[in-house]
Amino acid sequence: MIASTQTDKFAACLRMLKDRSGRGFDRLGKQSGVSGSSLHRYCSGLSVPTDYRVVHTFAKVCGASAEELRELHQLWALADTERDTPPPLAEMDLAEVEVPPPAPKARKWLTSWYAGVAAAAVVLLAGGLVWVTRAPGNAESLSDTGCQTVSMGEHDDCVAEVQSLLLKASTKISVDSDFGPETLRKVTAFQVLAGLPAKGVVDTATSKALHTGTVSMATWSPQQVEQKIREVFTEDPDTAVAVARCASFLDPLYVLPNTNGSRNWGVFQISDMRLQQQDGTPLKAFDPAWNIEAAHKLWAVKRDFHDWPSCQAALSSTPSPSR
Repeated sequence: MIASTQTDKFAACLRMLKDRSGRGFDRLGKQSGVSGSSLHRYCSGLSVPTDYRVVHTFAKVCGASAEELRELHQLWALADTERDTPPPLAEMDLAEVEVPPPAPKARKWLTSWYAGVAAAAVVLLAGGLVWVTRAPGNAESLSDTGCQTVSMGEHDDCVAEVQSLLLKASTKISVDSDFGPETLRKVTAFQVLAGLPAKGVVDTATSKALHTGTVSMATWSPQQVEQKIREVFTEDPDTAVAVARCASFLDPLYVLPNTNGSRNWGVFQISDMRLQQQDGTPLKAFDPAWNIEAAHKLWAVKRDFHDWPSCQAALSSTPSPSR
């Protein structure tokens, strides 16, 4: 059985709204300013809109509540992060996958390679490689246990080890062996804090830093973040808190990649471009006090939240209570 991806969950939410409205794709498309065929692709999970405003308009037409809009925005952000990422092998239905036996040269190479991997158990299916599991043991880096680079889309023991090390670094993360958007954000944040290139891929340098255990990801609580926002945004504290909650769930180490390769950082998800304009860096953006002050400077340009159009669209007139 194929596990649900973030795109699947996003599409399911859209379908629920569409079915509840009782209207067809063509009619909803005209009311939402998008073609009916595009809506059908979104609801089927075949594609994810690049602009949240399309999603927001569709949801409003379907009568979505403020809480549903907030949930939908979160699902869209996760699905957008997942865009163009191939599903890991563990999430594929292996009964439907024909795995050809290795060619003679490849078979010889595989035999040699496996002979050099200590304490490894090789699991084969239909003559082809499926996965390699490692016996537990002490190690100074991931490469010492048979893992090389660990990256988005993987689902194995190497990912579980990375997640466990991130957990020890004082961050909240699910240890589920699945390198998805959550793990990508945490790995990227760790690399920034460790002074490493923020590639989002666990390479040798990152694994050594994780095993060293000298980098702490402990940061402000959501309550502390909200208090600081209210102190800085005295002009409109409720909306400022709502925007930050929409952007990062009040997480000072939140990272969100964009489709153009840039990224947004910290409490108010300040973009790479805005960081350059404010002489900032991702490390500075992870300082919640700096991030909130920088966001206030952006707000002061027009005294509104134009820098956060998606969140502005997702907000209701009554902000959600603090969590």
